[in-house]
Amino acid sequence: MKTKLLGLSFLLAVLSCKENGTTKKNTAREIKQYTIGQFMDNEAVRGGSFSEDNSKLLISSNRSGIFNVYTVPAKGGDLTAITKSDSTSINAVSYFPKDDRMLLSADGNGDEINHLFVRELNGDVKDITPYKGARSGFYGWSENEENLYFGSNKRNPKYFDVYKMSLKDYSSEMIYQDDSGLSLSAISDDEKYYALSKSLNTNDRDLFLFNNETKEKIKVNDTQSANSAQAFSKDNSTFYYTTDDNSEFAYLMSYNIKTGEKKMVYKKSWDISGMGITSKGKYIVIYINDDGKNVIDVLDAKTMKPIELPDFGNKSITSVRFSNDESWMRMYVGGSNSPSDLYSYNLNTKEKHRLTNVLNDEINPADLVTAKVVRYESFDGTVIPAIYYLPHQASADNKVPAMVWVHGGPGGQTRQGFSSLIQYMVNHGYAVLAVNNRGSSGYGKTFFKMDDLNHGEKDLQDCVEGKNWLAKQPEIDGEHIGIIGGSYGGYMTMAALTYAPEEFDLGVNLFGVTNWIRTLKSIPPYWESFRKSLYLELGDPFSKDSVRLKRISPLFHTDKVTKPLIVLQGSQDPRVLQVESDEIVEGVRKNGVPVEYVLFEDEGHGFVKKENQIEAYSSILKFLDTHLKKEVKTTEEKTEKLKS
Repeated sequence: MKTKLLGLSFLLAVLSCKENGTTKKNTAREIKQYTIGQFMDNEAVRGGSFSEDNSKLLISSNRSGIFNVYTVPAKGGDLTAITKSDSTSINAVSYFPKDDRMLLSADGNGDEINHLFVRELNGDVKDITPYKGARSGFYGWSENEENLYFGSNKRNPKYFDVYKMSLKDYSSEMIYQDDSGLSLSAISDDEKYYALSKSLNTNDRDLFLFNNETKEKIKVNDTQSANSAQAFSKDNSTFYYTTDDNSEFAYLMSYNIKTGEKKMVYKKSWDISGMGITSKGKYIVIYINDDGKNVIDVLDAKTMKPIELPDFGNKSITSVRFSNDESWMRMYVGGSNSPSDLYSYNLNTKEKHRLTNVLNDEINPADLVTAKVVRYESFDGTVIPAIYYLPHQASADNKVPAMVWVHGGPGGQTRQGFSSLIQYMVNHGYAVLAVNNRGSSGYGKTFFKMDDLNHGEKDLQDCVEGKNWLAKQPEIDGEHIGIIGGSYGGYMTMAALTYAPEEFDLGVNLFGVTNWIRTLKSIPPYWESFRKSLYLELGDPFSKDSVRLKRISPLFHTDKVTKPLIVLQGSQDPRVLQVESDEIVEGVRKNGVPVEYVLFEDEGHGFVKKENQIEAYSSILKFLDTHLKKEVKTTEEKTEKLKS
């Protein structure tokens, strides 16, 4: 199967200053403060598939306010709009292998019911998976370039069957039926073997090779571990996968399909998070999650030695993709203080071309803040990694308020990537400590499992200790620290205000879970293969675990909330239902606590439309200025009054 060498969705920084304890003394300097409109005028670009003749690339951009599809010349030039949607975001998937037809994907305003579309040569756009209520996802192109593979749950909402579609007339046939929650990860080029995985828990998976001729299923892994299928070799003899068997971190393994022999191929001191092979097998791309930063090694497949890549100074390459003839590579390049730009690179001539300039020209890059990796000890001695953003204007003589940022998940990770919301808050004088509490991915499997069945408890204490770490920094006003997070991070925000009500001065809850019993019972049917894994980590709402789930659900304890709260929610969200936010707002308001509620009728799990992002982020800053920074000024005024 010709897989897409799509980059991992991580926009990560190259500068990662690791420090234990407190940060180095900071010298304040004046900077220009920017509006949220200026920050949201930064352009977000993603994707990047080469056309058959390598003359242009197919990308997605939100320059219109939502994501639409564009083409850009491979050597640079103006973007040409292909779609002009003003409601639903449309994403570029790939050019067709032999012509300039385009494969696109879109859902319904964030409902996650994705369909696949083809943009024909005459400009017509056709839904090629028009199955009502069913999700469809692209799996890759066939080796003969006459078919595509896709997965769909149209037969059974719980499971994704695999289909093969003709590129001539878009007729399709099922080639694998799933009735047991086995997920397809790869298909060998000769279509003889399918790589299937079964989730055991949120970390561990079993891997199988399914022989499509004999219908035999071979289990690849010997022990329970985090196994992830990556690719088949071009000669169909070898299967590659990552595993953390007998290791804290994942490494790359090969499996000889004929003999069953296994060999360790590539190992680093951090997780190898992904691997891909280019169309003709000349290069192997390795993705490493290096302390919250994405590192990419491109290897010569014959020598397994890294090839030389362009040098971008203090920025890093965050994802790559090759043309079908392997003569061109596109790269995203950015950092924590710089949104990622798209470049093309000719491997023969060594010429590189910058294709986008996504940072708003009105923003001085020097005014943005570079993230630093810090570590601190939690209540029980566990070392917690975090990403720290300190405003340029902060100093011991100009202390600033701060926010503890909690990522989604559970099991997610905050990385050293560019965030308009974080930079906006930092630009306006708020330090941000993005905590990777126990249970976060990227720091070894022992650390990952440390929050199982104790969410809202030890992981919450890690966040509280993050606040305590902030309070010790000379540039931080330790009396004015809030907490913010989305999804699971939104849950942690509400848990903090509920179970540690005096620790934080306010909370920003972006579409956070507030009733675990309801959320776990209302898991979308297409998550069936993952449902039992979630129950193992969080608890089974249909068992005695429901007692604990109710105890850790903030909705049932809103009377404990005493600090200001703002809640932001998308009404189309299929993961955290709107009722979660409706009810938490209603409950907290009964306490007479300041509560603001921002609801978007046309958003799902996260806000993608620029006008909505502007409203959401400006509402957050106004809330912080009212309830956090205002108190700082009042304290200063009291101090001056005492002096006089």
